[in-house]
Amino acid sequence: MPPPRQRAPAGAAKRNAAAATVDYRALAQFRYELRTFLAFSEEGARQAGLTPQQHQALLGIKGFAEPGPPSVGDIARFLLIRHHSAVELMNRMVKVGLVSRVTDPEDGRRVQLKLTAKGEQKLQVISKKNVEELRRAASPALRRLLRSSPQPGAINGGTGGAR
Repeated sequence: MPPPRQRAPAGAAKRNAAAATVDYRALAQFRYELRTFLAFSEEGARQAGLTPQQHQALLGIKGFAEPGPPSVGDIARFLLIRHHSAVELMNRMVKVGLVSRVTDPEDGRRVQLKLTAKGEQKLQVISKKNVEELRRAASPALRRLLRSSPQPGAINGGTGGAR
């Protein structure tokens, strides 16, 4: 026999109502616009003579936040791919002159990745168009979504996470 139902604690109804106030229309619109932007970006990479993955790798190398240039492993993590796949990608990118490999002066076993002038130029062209597109299309949907959705702590009783 199941235990008797207990009455919800005071405030639970308000927390459930806050969770129900998610603006699904804005969220769906934002996801659509995100997919539209990704398609735009991928087409821009192709027009620049790159694969979308090559463009993402250039961006990952240029935008690497750690001190010093990234390694192949760093780029594999950035692209969410296996290390050996990143090695093959870097091999192809070195071959076409987008990236160079440099031995880490502090650890000769580590190879660092740097953009060539050609890689920098291609990334700059694609990035300029992508930023213009983001300014044109995605920002209004994101602002609308953030304005219309409850704050993270409001959904789970102010804790910011699941209980």
